Amino acid sequence: MDVPAYFDVVDGGFVPTRFAASQWSAAQVVGPALTGLLARELEREHATDGFVPVRLTVDLFSAARFEHTTTPTVRVRDGRRIRVADVSVVQGGKVAARASAVLLQPSEQPPGELWHREHEPRPPAPDIAPPSELPLVPLFSSGTDTQSWSVKPTDHENAGRKRTWQHPIRVITGEELTPFVRAAVVGEATSMMTNWGDKGIGFINTDMTLALSRMPEGYEIGVEGDSHLSERGMAVGVATLFDRRGSFGSAMVTSVSNAGRQISNAQLDIAVSSRR
Repeated sequence: MDVPAYFDVVDGGFVPTRFAASQWSAAQVVGPALTGLLARELEREHATDGFVPVRLTVDLFSAARFEHTTTPTVRVRDGRRIRVADVSVVQGGKVAARASAVLLQPSEQPPGELWHREHEPRPPAPDIAPPSELPLVPLFSSGTDTQSWSVKPTDHENAGRKRTWQHPIRVITGEELTPFVRAAVVGEATSMMTNWGDKGIGFINTDMTLALSRMPEGYEIGVEGDSHLSERGMAVGVATLFDRRGSFGSAMVTSVSNAGRQISNAQLDIAVSSRR
């Protein structure tokens, strides 16, 4: 069975597929596609010798187009316990996006108890989101009812806390997602979960920083908004990532107002419906 993906491998690089189109513009590559591609390249080139990626920062400063794309990487530091690497998305000789990663060598836990959230995010019940090895349409929830999951964004046309549960499509055609790349793809939903209000989405994120205490388990990942702070058309949003075992990471985005091209809740319905 053909599984949808964001990119095809072509001539030593990548070409976006139709699934990579953004809701902001059909000529623009969507954020999860870029974060997934950058995470893939960093992991393949630098997560070796026991090193594990724990932080990914993606800068989305220029619209990536539906063009042939290359992803050169460079290792910035190669220490005994800490490794740092960079990667860029290059189209037509210009950099459209870039990312950096910090990779660590796992070690023993130090002693002592630490503070934890009082209320951990809760995934949807298995009868609402049955396990599947194939990508599924995203589920959404809002407010204090953490089990009010549905596939229609207009069911959550409110100013409450937002959360999503996703089993994403692949980044590269014919290639299963690794846990790290899966977290990067779904983690980009932090922008939607923290910038989504009762009138839709009016902020577009300029970056995404993902920090992981462990790799996600299973095919599905949840993102729950923790905060949205904004003024004068600039916003910061933070979210928690979780799976059926519990929380495993955080993500943060900075965003800029795109009110002239506001995405309404009805448009979100159409976008989600088209993925079925």
